[in-house]
Amino acid sequence: MPDQVTQKRVDMALQGGGSHGALTWGVLDRLLEDGRIHICSISGTSAGAMNAVVLADGIEKAGAEGGRDALAAFWKAVSDAGRWSPLHRTPWDRMFDNFSLDHSPAYFWFEQVTRQFSPYELNPFDINPLRDLIAGAVDFDAVNRCCRLKVYVTATNVRTGWAKVFTQPDLSVETVMASACLPFMFKAVEIDGEAYWDGGYIGNPALYPLFDDPATRDIVIVQVNPLVREELPTTGRAIINRLNEVTFNAALLKELRSIHLLHELIKLEGLEAERYRDSYLHLIHAHEEIQHLSASSKFAAEWSYLLYLKERGREWAERFLNQHFDDLGVRSTLDLGQLFSDSFRLPQFDDAPADNASTE
Repeated sequence: MPDQVTQKRVDMALQGGGSHGALTWGVLDRLLEDGRIHICSISGTSAGAMNAVVLADGIEKAGAEGGRDALAAFWKAVSDAGRWSPLHRTPWDRMFDNFSLDHSPAYFWFEQVTRQFSPYELNPFDINPLRDLIAGAVDFDAVNRCCRLKVYVTATNVRTGWAKVFTQPDLSVETVMASACLPFMFKAVEIDGEAYWDGGYIGNPALYPLFDDPATRDIVIVQVNPLVREELPTTGRAIINRLNEVTFNAALLKELRSIHLLHELIKLEGLEAERYRDSYLHLIHAHEEIQHLSASSKFAAEWSYLLYLKERGREWAERFLNQHFDDLGVRSTLDLGQLFSDSFRLPQFDDAPADNASTE
């Protein structure tokens, strides 16, 4: 493995997306395996926050390999816990290797009930197996003393509507659960007298905590909620799914637009880049893999499915390294000018992996 001097330093911004966070697991696993990348800070929301704290725990105890092992153990624990969930694929979907839960009677019941009743009515005792899983999988004392990786976890303040960013030494099970608190599924998480919902509503992920990092200018965004949908949604379920994707991408797009305007100002006015943090932005995305994954697949936790997503994430990270490693520290590979144009298309990597798994 290259020594610390030859490594390129990056900050990472990790989106949330339920089980689709296993794509991010794959990205992190490949970057850590490569050894030429040193991750300085991570800003994560929901599943992105879970990946971040698990990684910090592993790195604090055993370095990069410890981080990889911790991520693998965490996602295996997610799969093991999912065996007790009533949300499973139908035999027909299993036969055709379809990971959607759209045809699952339990998922249909769950979807209808959560639209009509709040978690305060359905779950008055606030039972949440995910909280127990996080508490058992992550040593937050190790996370909070970790100085090799700065972690930022974003939640939405229910009362004010503002983002709340938690970081070391104040990370805990509750801050991570606040970042992942979907309000139609769980009661708001209370921390220091304030109530919080999922951070994706206000920052998915939040980029601004990374701007002042003196260790690097490079911010690598791992996108698991598609910016672009090729097909027009025409069913009720598909429309709701796309509305959720638009909502959970809106805050990120607003931040990216602000960065774009700042970059334009720096160029036009000749301002000092060091003073105004002219950051380099990069995007690793799983566009093809996500196109045919329904919203219900975010609740699927079968080990074969999580491994499928992990491998797709690794492949995308591999292609990013092959094409853009030399650009790190030199220039942005995400063209913000094109992003906000009518002709925007996601950056493509050569030899993109074929999507062999049916998810219709």
